[in-house]
Amino acid sequence: MDPCPFVRLIVESLSLKLPLATKHAGSSGIHPSTTPCFGKLKIKSFPSQTTLIPLSSSVTCPPDSPTSFTGFHLDIATFRRLFDKPITLNVSVYTGRMGSSCGLASGKLLGSVSVCVKANDVVSKPVVFQNGWMKLGSDLGSSSAKLHLVVRTEPDPRYVFQFGGEPECSPVVFQIQGNIRQPVFSCKFSADRNSRSRSLPSNFTTNTRVWMRTFSGDREKSGRERKGWMITIHDLSGSSVAAASMITPFVPSPGSDRVSRSNPGAWLILRPHGVSMKPWGRLEAWRERGSIDGLGYKFELVTSTGITSGIPIAQGTISLKNGGKFCIDTNRKDNAASSSSLFPDIRGFVMGSSVEGEGKVSKPVVQVGVKHVTCMTDAALFIALSAAIDLSMDACKLFSRKLRKEFWLNDHDTFS
Repeated sequence: MDPCPFVRLIVESLSLKLPLATKHAGSSGIHPSTTPCFGKLKIKSFPSQTTLIPLSSSVTCPPDSPTSFTGFHLDIATFRRLFDKPITLNVSVYTGRMGSSCGLASGKLLGSVSVCVKANDVVSKPVVFQNGWMKLGSDLGSSSAKLHLVVRTEPDPRYVFQFGGEPECSPVVFQIQGNIRQPVFSCKFSADRNSRSRSLPSNFTTNTRVWMRTFSGDREKSGRERKGWMITIHDLSGSSVAAASMITPFVPSPGSDRVSRSNPGAWLILRPHGVSMKPWGRLEAWRERGSIDGLGYKFELVTSTGITSGIPIAQGTISLKNGGKFCIDTNRKDNAASSSSLFPDIRGFVMGSSVEGEGKVSKPVVQVGVKHVTCMTDAALFIALSAAIDLSMDACKLFSRKLRKEFWLNDHDTFS
């Protein structure tokens, strides 16, 4: 398998040095003992990113408590298009609280800096474009505020796959390399209300069934439930190399038609283990309440002793209306970066998968970091996980709404 070239543009070691008078100005809302400022990072054609910026006591030494880095991910086509001319990274620094109030930004602009990023040889080797302190705004006096940041790029090659259809339609999965689409896996979706075991492929032994009973746990039963869904990933020879099995049914909370966070459904992601399969990860999903109607999820690995790690390596919310992206990336603040110390193989960008919103045709695109794939079976695990996330959008659909026919378990059942 040949990977696709990607580049990660990294912004890290953000820290702020404020003039002494500014620190003590009560009207400014700046308190030197806390983290009072935040920055908005923006590159044209990319969504802006926001991060807290800690204060530093000196500009003559490295930052006291630099932030963990954030990043922009550029595939090679986007990268080349943007780099016909150098692109500009703009970092605007604000005082006050992050977020907004009544639709108005709550922060006050303190100043901004710009860093020019040129193509050079960033696809093949790391390049540093900025490393040190920069003055905020046009004030060049010695008392002006200063921002410390490191801006660099590093190659981040990835394998790219795409489902040839919606996961519940048992599609072929293609590997994408430039304009070449090569079939590498096939999927088999099955739904059995009465017996999940009949959905298991032939190489799932008794041990596998024991694993599944162990992780399913006890839960409240409901007259309406979505259960027994399973998707098995096969290689080109027809052997099953990974699977995602719904081990905990998706049921509505009492008195509602929603799958709640307090009673989520769950999937087990399975990998080959000798003549059988064993758990690799566990995915929980539910429907979030609040200002954003979203699919909430939590994914954690299963340890060698057969229990979950208890530390999510991916968690978040995906808009049910607009869709979004499921991502495992220990460099992202919304992922559990601390888990990398417990799982040394889970570092940096691991995988990302596109997720379409409700009612939209979904053919997930899956990116997997090269260093996390040593064989096709490794890639198949991420394909199975991607399918489980996509199918969870349907499993968490309001129970007052009808699912498409592929999910119907009986002709008269429209709440499968």
